[in-house]
Amino acid sequence: MTRLKRIGQLAAAGAVGAALLGTTMAVAPAQAADSSRGKISCKAAKVRKNPAKNSTAKGIAYRGDKIVYDQFAYKKSERAWYTRGTVTRKSDGAKIRGYVPYGCANPYGTNPAPTPPIPK
Repeated sequence: MTRLKRIGQLAAAGAVGAALLGTTMAVAPAQAADSSRGKISCKAAKVRKNPAKNSTAKGIAYRGDKIVYDQFAYKKSERAWYTRGTVTRKSDGAKIRGYVPYGCANPYGTNPAPTPPIPK
């Protein structure tokens, strides 16, 4: 075996080892990079199992409760946006995971959701 070929094999083995080390480090629990924190801006909002008005309610979130959201869903038949995340209630500390109407848990805090541009 030539010296150049042996160096290539060692470099490949080192790269595979580094990749495996990286995957073991990535398995550690961490917050998703695309999740954000906010607060519920409505007086009360039902946290639902699915993004629909007639879906099962898992609990109620109140104004000022914290939400960590990670996804937005659009319900075409209702023409409504929903925010998916975990709500932590201030009153009892309960954590409820589900969908909240976008107007009550939008990334702009207590401000209303921005309106789309008016077509010309």
